[in-house]
Amino acid sequence: MKKLSVIGFIMGMVYFTMEGFWRGWTNISMLFVGGLCGALIGLLDEFPKRYNLKVWQQCILGTLIIISIEFISGVILNLWLKLNIWDYSKRWGNFKGQICLTYSFLWFLLTPLAIWFDDWLRWKFYGEEKPYDIKRIYRELVTFK
Repeated sequence: MKKLSVIGFIMGMVYFTMEGFWRGWTNISMLFVGGLCGALIGLLDEFPKRYNLKVWQQCILGTLIIISIEFISGVILNLWLKLNIWDYSKRWGNFKGQICLTYSFLWFLLTPLAIWFDDWLRWKFYGEEKPYDIKRIYRELVTFK
């Protein structure tokens, strides 16, 4: 659990920073939302049943994880607490302004990077298996291997 918490915190910091650069600002809650997404996505290749998943399958699961957490946290933070951290209501394919198809596609493309980064952190900090080359992972994604 400690390992997962450390990895989740680092992943959250990375997401928090990326969102700050992307949007020009962020909210501290994104540290936790991003960390939870990153930690859960990192688990996609940690269990034997998941080892046989193709990269595109992991991307679909990762995207579903992200949009589920994004929707739930959006309902709580934006709709109930009125923090107005994000609003996708003007984007095509949005649902209640909390998730949208545009960002879902972006999450699909970023999921391999999150999986690789989780594996890299586990390798560097905990001596686990060295991760595959990130180029190989994206090559497998576009060739459906």
